[in-house]
Amino acid sequence: MIAIIDYGFGNLRSVQKALESLGADARITDRAADIADADHVVLPGVGAFRDAIARLRETGLDQAVLASVRAGKPLLGICLGMQLMYEASEENGHYAGLGLLPGSITRLRGGEGLKIPHMGWNRLETRDCPLFAAGENPFVYFVHSYCAAAVDGNTAATCDYGQTFTAAACRDNVLATQFHPEKSGDAGLNMLKGFIRFQG
Repeated sequence: MIAIIDYGFGNLRSVQKALESLGADARITDRAADIADADHVVLPGVGAFRDAIARLRETGLDQAVLASVRAGKPLLGICLGMQLMYEASEENGHYAGLGLLPGSITRLRGGEGLKIPHMGWNRLETRDCPLFAAGENPFVYFVHSYCAAAVDGNTAATCDYGQTFTAAACRDNVLATQFHPEKSGDAGLNMLKGFIRFQG
């Protein structure tokens, strides 16, 4: 079973429908017990970092996420869910994240002719990761104003939008995408297949 964490900050149903279309038993839940029982966990998210991390902590779901990672379960963070996995964010202040990935989330710089938020389809440059086939450089769908600007050993894919940023990360059993695989057509579904198959 795949637990999709409901903490009030995500387009949960679209993630669930995408996973179900691949034959997965995907359940939306706000119960720590369901997360503990799951084989895989998804942390989606849309909105502001400060409010989202506060909600996770208020509900105790932050501890459920951390416990699932310690247990070796594959965890996938999507969009804001990816950002929450980092140590901190500079969105509207400075706020501590879950600390599953090193580094901070910062505002996209943009540039001439580039609008913020970054919204639309862009190509990835990928590295070896359970989400991507070897040599794959797919187009995926983004909606975001902040990003993991650093490109490091955990970076599984980069994107260029006024700057090069980490578009996907992979560290042990933790996977994350700044883009929305559930809205990225067949390429995104193939990534979700990779997550379903991944055993951490």
